[in-house]
Amino acid sequence: MTNVVINTLGGSTQSYSANELQQSTGCRIITPEADDYDARRAIWNGMIDKRPAAVLVTRDEAGIAAAVSFASTNGLLMSLRSGGHNIAGMALCDDGLVLDMQDMKSVTVDPEARTARVQPGASLGDVDRATQEFGLVVPTGINSTTGIAGLALGGGFGWVTRKYGLTVDCLKSVRLVTASGSIITASKTENSDIFWALQGGGGNFGVVTEFTFDLHPVGPEVFAGMLVHPIADFPDVTRALQALVADAPDELTCWAVSRKAPPLPFIPEEWHGREVMVVPFCFIGDLNAAEAATLGVRSIGNPIATHFGPMPFADWQTSFDPLLTEGARNYWKSHDVAAFSDAAIDIIHEAVNNLPSDECEIFFGHVGGAATRIPADATAWPNRQSHFVVNVHTRWQDPADDGKCVQWARKLFQALEPHAMGTRYVNFIPEGDEANNLEDAFGENLDRLVRIKEATDPDNLFRTNINLTRKIPAGVAG
Repeated sequence: MTNVVINTLGGSTQSYSANELQQSTGCRIITPEADDYDARRAIWNGMIDKRPAAVLVTRDEAGIAAAVSFASTNGLLMSLRSGGHNIAGMALCDDGLVLDMQDMKSVTVDPEARTARVQPGASLGDVDRATQEFGLVVPTGINSTTGIAGLALGGGFGWVTRKYGLTVDCLKSVRLVTASGSIITASKTENSDIFWALQGGGGNFGVVTEFTFDLHPVGPEVFAGMLVHPIADFPDVTRALQALVADAPDELTCWAVSRKAPPLPFIPEEWHGREVMVVPFCFIGDLNAAEAATLGVRSIGNPIATHFGPMPFADWQTSFDPLLTEGARNYWKSHDVAAFSDAAIDIIHEAVNNLPSDECEIFFGHVGGAATRIPADATAWPNRQSHFVVNVHTRWQDPADDGKCVQWARKLFQALEPHAMGTRYVNFIPEGDEANNLEDAFGENLDRLVRIKEATDPDNLFRTNINLTRKIPAGVAG
């Protein structure tokens, strides 16, 4: 009989048989000896190589509650896995329990109420496919393999954000297993403090077993595409793009990705592997108005390649998937930038001309429109000012390149710091950086988040996250 030695929250260990774990939790127990152990501990970021004592695979809310109750009662280290897409690898822990919910993928749409009930293992693609059957969407991110749970609990922004807000802005309610193993409902009218904290505060407060989202009409076809510019034009295109989005309609979203050109069929072969600036855009309004509404972005500069037109929104949501496949080594550093100064543009331009690998890129996405019309204290996500999220996305394959790739990202991050807002998007914080970014990530909302964390999870069972443990001076209101 397999013996499982598990780290405790206090730093010691406890030993259980696999059979005992299964009987206590009702979950399938996967130990290091199992044939699928390595597959179950593999996540999107190939840099993360953690070895849990056991993986607890659950398929329902009862299993989640039993696993949490068991871990809480016995003071065991436990991490939560849904999509496994988090850059810092927080879905896993060494020598602890991993509560694996990736098989819980159900998405149930009520088209009349315009709501969707979503289980925590669903991907953005699962959500898009279900909601787009009715011409409806949840505002989410841009990589369809991302898990909805981690994205939503950290904020979530993408092609629909300017029109309908962040993912957390469309969260209607959740079913949540608390640290005690109790199952509660949280919404604006029920357990409202916890609900507020879940709107950007991450997995600090419990395990969401079901999200209910408000849906909005989009598609099923949108007008979208990409414009590819030579990197020499990066300064002029960035300035023009920045001016355009300031006055663009909420239905239009324009971003930028600077990298070496992938071998896409619409890009001339002589440009493959050369540095370029790709400007993807998406218009979710009336298709009859799309040509006129996108003329501004399509008129910027002299692109070397273009590819745009009406297409299914669900397909557009997968456009970047081939460049973001699972298993590569990834390291991110990010800033929020209110506006690009000439100095910041020069810094980024130079960095793109010195990429440490063929897969590295510098991405910036605009968060504006509806997302900025909500008070900063209305949700745990604090930065409601119009801004660009600049993600230094370092990606490579060979572990021997770890040093130069990480160093490149850190150097660029430090160079941009004087030109940034001093805020961070919590979902883009890499492994080892979380302790230094609480104030940056949550701003003036941090004190209230810590108060709620202390009340709902006093033993810090849910700690494998951007962990809210900062001590607040006595007398500070929560």
